[in-house]
Amino acid sequence: MLGGGYGAAGAEVVIEEFLPGEEVSFFALCDGDNAIPLASAQDHKRVFDGDRGPNTGGMGAYSPAPALTPALAARAMDEIMLPTVRAMKARGTPFRGVLYAGLMLTPDGPKLFEYNVRFGDPECQVLMLRLMSDLVPALIACSDGMLKSFDLRWFPDAALTVVMATKGYPGSYANGSVIDGLEAAAEVEGVQIFHAGTKAAGGRILANGGRVLNVSALGKTVGEAQRRAYAAIDRIRWVDGFCRRDIGYRAVARETAGRP
Repeated sequence: MLGGGYGAAGAEVVIEEFLPGEEVSFFALCDGDNAIPLASAQDHKRVFDGDRGPNTGGMGAYSPAPALTPALAARAMDEIMLPTVRAMKARGTPFRGVLYAGLMLTPDGPKLFEYNVRFGDPECQVLMLRLMSDLVPALIACSDGMLKSFDLRWFPDAALTVVMATKGYPGSYANGSVIDGLEAAAEVEGVQIFHAGTKAAGGRILANGGRVLNVSALGKTVGEAQRRAYAAIDRIRWVDGFCRRDIGYRAVARETAGRP
């Protein structure tokens, strides 16, 4: 590399710390001075079961993330989120909005590897199912600098969402295939279906994108939410669609083993 094999790109080498562990998504609302945490979530980036195949925008997610214990969440706020908010203000660029931290839960605790300033997709879907409070006043409090006296309430239930995508995604795919059975799927207890890449035409719902549906469910446990989501998916008739069948498997394994 340093011998010129990569041209100007080999002029310097950046050595980064390898972060072993599980990845979780951690969200906070910020008003420029203060920050309050949202619920945790984990998503599945790989397109196929067992976390195989190419990365995608996300094939499913669940909340809460059992791997992020309350103690680790407190560390994430104290060591990562709040120092970031203070530093942004100190340099004259206070941040107001949704701060989304990609964390690795390493043996030394949570480590930050990326920030986004938005809700994640499909993490947002499971967060909104669990949010008991009205989101709009919380966002207004962010804008008005009033988070210090604000609090959010969450349903204790777990939420899980499964992405149904068009065959070929994340590569090339064809639009226009017919999706039936959505009404029957929505009748499953605790299920909410979010449309991401659909369009209505001629009284039918057609696929119009790569990631097309988010079949989401609430349950007392991640396992129960998982069973409900897949029960709804089994009622959907879409020959050109596919989904992973193992969303939430880490959390369900933890629940089965009775460990955090």
